[in-house]
Amino acid sequence: MQQNNNYSIHSMELGPMENFVYLIHDHASNTAAIVDPAWEVGKVLDFADSKDIRITDILLTHSHHDHINGLQQTLEHSDAKVHLLKQEAKFWGAALDQPVLHHGGESINIGSSQINILHTPGHTPGSTCYHVGNDLIAGDTLFVFGCGRCDLAGGDPEEMFQTLKKMKTELPNSTVLHPGHNYAPQSPTSTMETQCQGNPFLHFDEPADFVEYRMHVHDKIRDTPYEAVSKEEALNAIK
Repeated sequence: MQQNNNYSIHSMELGPMENFVYLIHDHASNTAAIVDPAWEVGKVLDFADSKDIRITDILLTHSHHDHINGLQQTLEHSDAKVHLLKQEAKFWGAALDQPVLHHGGESINIGSSQINILHTPGHTPGSTCYHVGNDLIAGDTLFVFGCGRCDLAGGDPEEMFQTLKKMKTELPNSTVLHPGHNYAPQSPTSTMETQCQGNPFLHFDEPADFVEYRMHVHDKIRDTPYEAVSKEEALNAIK
């Protein structure tokens, strides 16, 4: 659990793909947003019930099945609003009942906790990260020493390069990363400073080099759990 004075982030690793489901809990209102409800989501819902936490919002980082297969169960449990980017809703094509659609750059409030919505395309067209306080819930955009695949439907490695470049330059080094899957060798979270030092996908300065590594090299030379990679090692891998 990550905690500050105003909110806590509770996480559970659920399902066969090491997914994280997050609960952003606002202390003052005792309300919460659940992020990417999937797999044994009942465990998260039961936890909220045990603490009398009311789930008011559902935040989707993207629409892949392994991140949304608990959505209906969550909606049946809580009268919550579903949030996702307009680009992702179009890509997904699901008949959602009055979702709240965003463009990126907006913010929403859970009680007194402000959550900034970042459009981070690359894994899917409308992939989203949620930035609250010093915490970043990143879905499949950025993992600890990894990043999301770009070879699935909707993926685009050049967009991913630009997304990660922007995150590297704009997010404070102290930002705590909460990824969508537990691919880490030790701690399931990390800081942007540590990622800038050891995440190979943040080492490339040229889009073509990133695309070569992401699409043709990475999956041949690395497997989970992902360890840190130096910039020199990453550049040597594409020679």
